[in-house]
Amino acid sequence: MRVPDRPSAFTSDSARDRYYAVYDRAFGELWPVPVDAIDVETRAGSVRTYRAGPAGGDPVVLVAGAGGNALAWYRYIEPLARTRPVLAVDPLGEAGRSVQTRTLATGAVVGGWLTDVLAAVGAERAHVAGFSSGSMIAVEQQLGGGGRVAALTLVDPGGFAPITGRFIRWATAGAVGSTLPRTLRHRLAGVVGNGVLRDDGLVSLMRAGWSFRRRVLITPPYTDEQIRELSVPVQVLLGARSALLDAQAVAARLADVVPSWRVEIVPGTGHSLPVEAPELVAERILTFPGQALPEHDTDNG
Repeated sequence: MRVPDRPSAFTSDSARDRYYAVYDRAFGELWPVPVDAIDVETRAGSVRTYRAGPAGGDPVVLVAGAGGNALAWYRYIEPLARTRPVLAVDPLGEAGRSVQTRTLATGAVVGGWLTDVLAAVGAERAHVAGFSSGSMIAVEQQLGGGGRVAALTLVDPGGFAPITGRFIRWATAGAVGSTLPRTLRHRLAGVVGNGVLRDDGLVSLMRAGWSFRRRVLITPPYTDEQIRELSVPVQVLLGARSALLDAQAVAARLADVVPSWRVEIVPGTGHSLPVEAPELVAERILTFPGQALPEHDTDNG
């Protein structure tokens, strides 16, 4: 387990200002609908949130993965906001307009800041959708007894398999690929299985974010007992060619441990599943959960 010793931060004020300039430009170019920006004070820092959609009802809450922020979900805002309030957050520990003030040294703090956001916006039955390490934030929020959540959608989630050399090589190839000219970068996307490399707006953020020092908690994979503790309906979407995990193995494990969960392997996608199949992921979010967990599943897994 890796425990950070201080908050994530930019290397300097000038680096932060340069990142914000790129962030604001990308925001203006990519965000498809009007949103309200809200800064929520939490136990670990100020969290920037963007709200769109109808005024009433509990929101869909979107939590990005490592290196990402609310802009990673820009394709999702318009289709989700047609019928549901949507709240996209800049996660603490990642480059964005959230400002971390406390070290993310425990699961209670990691999940707790999300609970604070849900409380601040008045959510009682939110649908939280997390990608990669964003899924771990959502899971930690539930393991910490945060409540306020009616369903979870975990998209190629972290925490369900060990981090391997394959994933580190994939991430390294993506970082190197982001420096290439556009045509070469787009070609490389198919070779290394990273659809983000075809998204020029997100790549510009990736490059600007190299001045950000990310210090987050990395824990061992969740045990069967921890997985069974999640009492809300959960769906898991897995990239068939994910570099983070073995989709077939994770699906088989979850079918055994929590048979009530909805698990889907999405063909033709990798770990960049939210970028490679946004229509499918948005549709799955909107149509889940359906039925609550049966009592015997909650008790016995």
